[in-house]
Amino acid sequence: MTRTTRTTPDRTGPNGEPPRRSALLRATTVAGAVVPLCLAGWLGWRAVHHDTPAGAAAPAVTSPEAAPPDPSATEATPVPSDTPAPSGPPSPSDTPAAAETPAAPTAPTTQAASTAPTSLTGRTVLLDPGHNPGNFTHPTEINRQVDVGNARKECDTTGTSTDAGYTEAEYTLDVTRRARAILTARGATVVLAHEGDRPWGPCVDERARAGAQAHADVAVSVHGDGGPAGGSGFHVIMPARVVAGKADNSAIVAPSHRLGLLLRDSFRTATGEPYADYIASEGLDTRSDLGGLNLSAVPKVFIECGNMRNPTDAERMTDPQWRQQAAQGIADALTTFLTAR
Repeated sequence: MTRTTRTTPDRTGPNGEPPRRSALLRATTVAGAVVPLCLAGWLGWRAVHHDTPAGAAAPAVTSPEAAPPDPSATEATPVPSDTPAPSGPPSPSDTPAAAETPAAPTAPTTQAASTAPTSLTGRTVLLDPGHNPGNFTHPTEINRQVDVGNARKECDTTGTSTDAGYTEAEYTLDVTRRARAILTARGATVVLAHEGDRPWGPCVDERARAGAQAHADVAVSVHGDGGPAGGSGFHVIMPARVVAGKADNSAIVAPSHRLGLLLRDSFRTATGEPYADYIASEGLDTRSDLGGLNLSAVPKVFIECGNMRNPTDAERMTDPQWRQQAAQGIADALTTFLTAR
């Protein structure tokens, strides 16, 4: 640290008073002019030096960087410990060059995500909850054969259940309702193929027609599988091209496969569920025997969210928090599919 100290004038008397004049100097004819001038200069010197008594040492002058911060200012505006507090307006030499002055931080820019509340405005989604809780008590109705284009199949089935009795129909209704809430919040119109309020069904051909009847842009059928107890994981079923009888799904095969890939990836991200290890390949399967896919006029896939006969999968699927994650994965895939079109 550099300190600047004013030295006492060379010619001062005791206690710092002005020096005594000689008799010869007082005798000169110019004494009357010199004395007033000296007195005026001395008074001016005192004024410039803030009335410091003559002969006293002037207080040390400290550079702005070393001046202690004002405690009250420090409390009002915290100063980083490695940054000296300013003690007054800096001199030009104390001010960094413009190029060295860091730019002020800017507020982060918030970008609307694909899941923004209005991102699906004007879009319609058909969600198809697999099976119906009432199918168990209507075997005659659900066993009736219907035309799926390349074959005839049962109207519907009872679906599967966990060993503890939690049914696939209960699971699919819960997950589709949760997905509907997410998609509706994003602006979509969501139609369910059924709400569980009818005694049985609908049949698979009616489910396939529901997408077109709702003027839907896309459809997903939600299921839980009933595979071997030793197998676990989820898989997505996509339509094979079927042109036979009343079926011609040529127009929806390609977009359905794109949806299937999105759904597989999104569902795994949201739930952490592994791909099925007992069926399909890398979580994907393509089938031509499902009426809901053969007869659909809008892009559509099925998702088997897990194997309900497997204890580990069953534990997940009976957990409401996990079902919310499953619904999130489905909704996110549909959102991406619709906003990327």
